[in-house]
Amino acid sequence: MAIRIVGVDLPQEKRGEIALTYIYGIGRSASSMILAKAGISRDIKVKDWTDDQAAKIREIIGSEYKVEGDLRSEIQLNIKRLMDIGCYRGVRHRIGLPVRGQSTKNNARTRRGKKKTVANKKKATK
Repeated sequence: MAIRIVGVDLPQEKRGEIALTYIYGIGRSASSMILAKAGISRDIKVKDWTDDQAAKIREIIGSEYKVEGDLRSEIQLNIKRLMDIGCYRGVRHRIGLPVRGQSTKNNARTRRGKKKTVANKKKATK
């Protein structure tokens, strides 16, 4: 039986610390803090958790962390706010360029998309 927390099925064969990172908004440090608060060893696999332990983890995540859909919508609203006020970061989001000051002359391919080759001007014949 898969353990489901905030709409995510946790992988049964992984350690608890790693399995919790499958939830959007929870990384390694947050997952180890959650397990410490719940009083569960980080090395116990998810399939070995009892129902009480799973319930305790669900309760901690529900009360102290913003995860999955709520977090995604908050991030989208923050980006939309930046775009609406027209600040530099918002403009960079709008035109699809790097936001955090990276160089765009040679790199930034993931933000700018596939290369568009521009043909050279033909030399005039005499």
